[in-house]
Amino acid sequence: MCGIVGAVGNSPVNQLLYDALLLLQHRGQDAAGIATMNGSSFSMHKANGMVRDVFRTRNMRSLPGNAGIGQVRYPTAGSASSEEEAQPFYVNAPFGLILAHNGNLTNAPALRDEMFYRDRRHINTNSDTEVLLNVLADELQRATDSIALDAASAFTAVTKVQKRLKGSYAVVALIAGYGLLAFRDPFGIRPLCIGRMDTPNGPEWLIASESVTLEGLGFKFVRDVAPGEAIFIGQDGQFQSKLCSENATLNPCIFEYVYLARPDSCIDGVTVYDVRLLMGNYLAEKIARETDVSQIDVVMPIPDSSRPAAMQVAKLLGVPYREGFFKNRYVGRTFIMPGQAMRKKSVRQKLNAMRLEFKDKNVLIVDDSIVRGTTSYEIVQMARDAGAKKVIFASAAPPVRFPNVYGIDMPTRSELVAYGRTHEEITKLIGADQLIYQDVEDLKKAVRDINPAITNFDASCFDGKYITGDITESYLDALEASRNTPKALADRQQGEVADLTGSQLHLHLASQE
Repeated sequence: MCGIVGAVGNSPVNQLLYDALLLLQHRGQDAAGIATMNGSSFSMHKANGMVRDVFRTRNMRSLPGNAGIGQVRYPTAGSASSEEEAQPFYVNAPFGLILAHNGNLTNAPALRDEMFYRDRRHINTNSDTEVLLNVLADELQRATDSIALDAASAFTAVTKVQKRLKGSYAVVALIAGYGLLAFRDPFGIRPLCIGRMDTPNGPEWLIASESVTLEGLGFKFVRDVAPGEAIFIGQDGQFQSKLCSENATLNPCIFEYVYLARPDSCIDGVTVYDVRLLMGNYLAEKIARETDVSQIDVVMPIPDSSRPAAMQVAKLLGVPYREGFFKNRYVGRTFIMPGQAMRKKSVRQKLNAMRLEFKDKNVLIVDDSIVRGTTSYEIVQMARDAGAKKVIFASAAPPVRFPNVYGIDMPTRSELVAYGRTHEEITKLIGADQLIYQDVEDLKKAVRDINPAITNFDASCFDGKYITGDITESYLDALEASRNTPKALADRQQGEVADLTGSQLHLHLASQE
């Protein structure tokens, strides 16, 4: 999971990109990077850490230009600790390309071999983003027969790229001297939207993972980028687009609505907050069927993403709603921390239970989802330590039983508490007296109630249906084996304590001095 942004303006965009990344910080806290284009020259700065830690005044001053891209990263492929895998990535031919990517390529190993044996291109890291960049560079080279580049050639290249790539991807890229190129995979798994601001000097454009980025910076939301669509914005602000896939269909990642996106974002015509309210409605109906509501004294959310669902549960059940857990906002999102030990330690650093709200009460705790079970277990124990008589745990999302291979860090079955376990076993593992999960179809209904045009989803982590059609049992076995090697495990542990000192990578243009 990552957050990406691209901008074309009439004045320097370095501050605009920085502010945009702050608004996308929830999508990745592992690394951040910004690249800008001044004429035909690039400048770039990237490093491990939060946005505020990576960029200092000296870094911002060394990022001139009226066009640029940025990314906040949480690693799902490659290394969690290596600064070399922070984005954006750069390649010098053709023209000069810099690219940032949100998603995950499921055929990256095959493409890597193809790059070496067929295209004679060197891949320097384990990141699938570098692979994607080189595939784009190769196809852009083939699509242009002269020194000049036009939008038609860029769209031809994207068409060829989409035929070679498998998996999920939302992409923003700079082409030196020409402009910004953005595109979305033919399944529309990862989100991407377009914003516009009209100024006396002409329009300015912003492409971002979530609409909240546009609204927070004064841009008007234009629309979502369609599945398989490519956008080309020249340095003069001219906007062009083309559908580059004949068989594109919209299959948004349903976990965006459950947890990943901010509640004030709108993705593919669906307001995230409204979905979470409806998730609460459907969850309340199931709770009423499976438990004695009269025995529940209070409903409590796990802040922040479960609040809308919990409020609806309390309202429909007629049970008092209380805030019993209080959040330390200076601890990152535990779901997206790279190591299990770090997540476990951070739960109690992040949340504190107020004894007054728990003592001698039967408590219904509502969370957005249960993935690894680490957080859920710690929360249940906190409730009991605070004096709760009985703890009922409800998840606004269905059981996560299958790995997500499209850009969310739940890639191995062994890490999922629901994989291969019965309902009773999961309940025992998290320490609850009763456990209630949302039904998969009810979750899908919650989204369709708002936008009936969405007929299908990537809900693979819940239902095991991988919409790209290329995920097999052997693929999942190989993925799990690679993630559990001593080197991979050591890397994730190293990522927990990675030095946040900024560094300049690939380009020596944004000086640290």
